[in-house]
Amino acid sequence: MEKNLAALSAQNDSLLDMPASRAAGAASPLRSWLSVVSVAIGAFAFVTTEFLPVGLLPQIARDLGVSPGSAGLMVTTPGIIAAISAPGLMLGAGRIDRRFILLALSILLLASNLVSAFAPSFGVMLLGRALLGAALGGFWTLALATSGRLVRQEQAAKATAMILSGVTFATVLGVPLGTFISGLYSWRASFIATGILAAVALAAQALLLPALPSKAAIRFSDLRALLGRATARKSLLMVALVFGAHFSSYTYITPFLAQNNFSLSAITSILLGFGFVGFISNLAISTTVTRHLQASLFGIVAILLAALVVLPLVHASAAGVSLMVLVWGIAFGAIPLCLSIWLQLSSPDLPEAGSALFVSIVQVAIALGSFTGGVVVDAVGIPSTLWLGGFLALTSLVVIASFGMGNKNLAEILGK
Repeated sequence: MEKNLAALSAQNDSLLDMPASRAAGAASPLRSWLSVVSVAIGAFAFVTTEFLPVGLLPQIARDLGVSPGSAGLMVTTPGIIAAISAPGLMLGAGRIDRRFILLALSILLLASNLVSAFAPSFGVMLLGRALLGAALGGFWTLALATSGRLVRQEQAAKATAMILSGVTFATVLGVPLGTFISGLYSWRASFIATGILAAVALAAQALLLPALPSKAAIRFSDLRALLGRATARKSLLMVALVFGAHFSSYTYITPFLAQNNFSLSAITSILLGFGFVGFISNLAISTTVTRHLQASLFGIVAILLAALVVLPLVHASAAGVSLMVLVWGIAFGAIPLCLSIWLQLSSPDLPEAGSALFVSIVQVAIALGSFTGGVVVDAVGIPSTLWLGGFLALTSLVVIASFGMGNKNLAEILGK
């Protein structure tokens, strides 16, 4: 499998124009890695902004006069639009310098935070979140596709890992910090803080990103060809189920904790713990995922299932709830890396198309998961979203097992 990953990296680089590759190689190693850091800061800003409402949902719902279930649209809206913008931007970008596109998307992120921070109504808030969605899908598609262009070819995997670390740090620090700022001041101050973070990312990218011209534009036929493969379709279904299981429940974790008498400071601490154990889990799984991808993925989704099912049963115990949220964090911390590698192996000859579809399906899962969870919250109650997440996790385990457990030729199967 490690050989397949190396081949995948080489194939991805072959799609890039040679002048850009030589320019990256000519840059000093320090500047090359600083350019990677600037994109990682952008990833941190994007993910923090995307999931900031998770920790602020009760306060925003109260101040803007909507129900907690309706407030979940703050997560659903950017997910829907990002699902469209991920492939849409790549199809429309043509040969435009990727540097200019990344900068434009960072400007859009800044605008999203400012609109959300000063939103006088829930409708304006959703407008701000829609701006985020327009930028989000394109950013992740380009960030994953261009990471290898910023450094030498043999360092591409490390560059991608560094950019993805922005996701981890956003989970560990971003969302809990936003909740903490909200407790000190207001939820509007949290959006202002993420706006400042977006401005820092924009400045860093403007100073450090090299020109990233493109001579190979993704075509609609590439997306159609990838979707024509049975293994790719089943892999995308698996991704949708796993992310749907998480976000149908995680979007409403703050109301669940508040309903069970956790204070705002306690909720902040639990979310911080969720992110911290997820960070450790991500580091730990990286040592085994390339050798035992399917077993690793099956195991962590099984842990996710257990956490979601047990949480409603121990709601009366503060210690039990806290423990299960941490177990949940361990599971989800490892999930993005496993699924990203799985989808890369499913599209070794069409990496940009695979990246666009992966980002798109993840955003669809976030949108539908949070929306369905909101409907369940308003109709049945908050604990029921955990049962819904558990059902989706169980279904995803069935799909993972359908590839044939213990198969040593998984990469070969996925590449067909």
